[in-house]
Amino acid sequence: MHHILARITFKPEAAAQGLAIMTELAARSREEKGCAAYQLFQQAEAPHVFQTVEEWADKAAADAHMATPHVGAAVAAAGPLFGAPPEILAYTRLA
Repeated sequence: MHHILARITFKPEAAAQGLAIMTELAARSREEKGCAAYQLFQQAEAPHVFQTVEEWADKAAADAHMATPHVGAAVAAAGPLFGAPPEILAYTRLA
């Protein structure tokens, strides 16, 4: 399995728009071939900050995900609303 954790920070005033974008992205991503899990979290003390915890069959599936039209559409919609660049990191599960 290939694990991705992505922290997406919107401008504070764009929290509601960010929630809509991220919720749609999560739903569409879960339908993809190779997606074993795609969880979306919203930070309790900072509702404009979101975290995804993703599990993909392999790196190729995660790479294919990043090239899908729905990811492109989400990035295009979210780009002007970002409060910081997205932080997208791959991890290997140890325990």
